[in-house]
Amino acid sequence: MEPNTVEKPSVTMLGLGAMGTALARAWLVAGYPLTVWNRTPTRAAALVPEGARVAGSAAQAVAASTLVVVCLLDDSSVDQVLAGVDLIGRDLVNLTTSTPAQARARAAWARRRGARYLDGGIMAVPPMVGVPEAGGYVFYSGSRALFERHRETLGVPVGTTYVGEDAGFAALHDVALLSAMYGMFAGAAHAFALIRREDIDPSALAALLADWLVAMVPAVHQTADQLRSGDYTKGVVSPLAMQVAGTPTFLSTAEQQGVSPELLSPYFDLMRRRLAEGGGEEDLTGVIDLLVR
Repeated sequence: MEPNTVEKPSVTMLGLGAMGTALARAWLVAGYPLTVWNRTPTRAAALVPEGARVAGSAAQAVAASTLVVVCLLDDSSVDQVLAGVDLIGRDLVNLTTSTPAQARARAAWARRRGARYLDGGIMAVPPMVGVPEAGGYVFYSGSRALFERHRETLGVPVGTTYVGEDAGFAALHDVALLSAMYGMFAGAAHAFALIRREDIDPSALAALLADWLVAMVPAVHQTADQLRSGDYTKGVVSPLAMQVAGTPTFLSTAEQQGVSPELLSPYFDLMRRRLAEGGGEEDLTGVIDLLVR
């Protein structure tokens, strides 16, 4: 070993779907000793030429490293794969997609099994893994000390963002951001549907749409500021009353274009409800309170 060379810690990777394989390859490229296991053995075997060691069972894989990263299909798969496996003294990092409640329950389960626990929410797709400029990262929550212990290793495939000691916070942040993404996709789908039967190039609309959405992004900061202050009229430019007055135009245009309003109507309904409660001078922030049951 060279005098200034620091030996890299070994990692165990359980689950070699598209994401698990991408994570495994990033650690291998970076020179980390890696043990892998997958229920379909051929996926694990494919990584042997790249330097991976294949374990014969999940138990053997877990025994090979203190740091055990799990990326399986769902929460029940974690139960199935780790049933009866000795987890005492292991640092278990669960990147399996789950709900906040499942993550909290899994953290308690890990403690009962003698393991330390971090939960993760992956904000990337496999092609972004191992490509720093792609901007992918993972939300982590749970033990801060455990996160700091493995921050460098966990940051090899993609970036890391720690969001709190509550083990459910990574999953919550993950779903919150993805929910906003799907809301954006819904709006974009409605926009493209409006021009679908017209002599308008979708690519031309896409360029305008992308610029418009980027211009609207700062509004989320104003929403956050209003929520923190409790003053939903703070900095309002287009009050709720004015926006509700304009909704018939959107619905009429959809009808004239032969487009279902089902992606817009639920939101418009909430806007009208908030207006009926007396929020006419507010921003759209009051709609959030209607959603919280």
